[in-house]
Amino acid sequence: MSEVEDRKAFAFSARVLGALFYFAPDSEQAAPLVNALTAGEWVQDWPLSEEVLQPIAEAFSAPCDETLPEAWQRLFIGPYALPSPPWGSVWLDRESVLFGDSTLALRQWMRENNIAFEVQQNEPEDHFGTLLLLAAWLAENGRDAERDQLLAWHLLPWSTRFLSEFVDHAGHPFYAALGRLAQLTLADWQSTLLIPVAEKTLYR
Repeated sequence: MSEVEDRKAFAFSARVLGALFYFAPDSEQAAPLVNALTAGEWVQDWPLSEEVLQPIAEAFSAPCDETLPEAWQRLFIGPYALPSPPWGSVWLDRESVLFGDSTLALRQWMRENNIAFEVQQNEPEDHFGTLLLLAAWLAENGRDAERDQLLAWHLLPWSTRFLSEFVDHAGHPFYAALGRLAQLTLADWQSTLLIPVAEKTLYR
């Protein structure tokens, strides 16, 4: 793959994963992606081998008594405690709170790099899906250095633990498959990163 093709493949996978982790499955942003994944019309386009992806593709369309919107509500909204909260500071802050020190560090990094960020309502910027969408935007705009810093300093230090817990507690075949796809994809990104991933203490 050329550098341009690599960048396009990265942006594509980051944008798809980001949308599916951030938006409700019946939203205009995520619904077409859900349909494509459940129909299996994506494996040949994903920047990983079809052999690795085939079991995940089959899991996306597995039946389940719980609807996707119900699973989304349980995993990302509540009202009960989320089994694997998708915000970085919950994992990186000693008190496991939203808007923790790691969120403030991310905000500072974004200011220093002139990255504007529009959030829906009053929510932290370090949502797993949001960071993936930001990484896609950076790649699409040729800002590879900032994309690599975002991954190495603000996403990968906690995403492995988050995704492991997410897969273990997904309770729905679609979201378990989504978590596994994210695990494989982020591991592939990490294997090609030119800067080391920051070592940070995780508190859950």
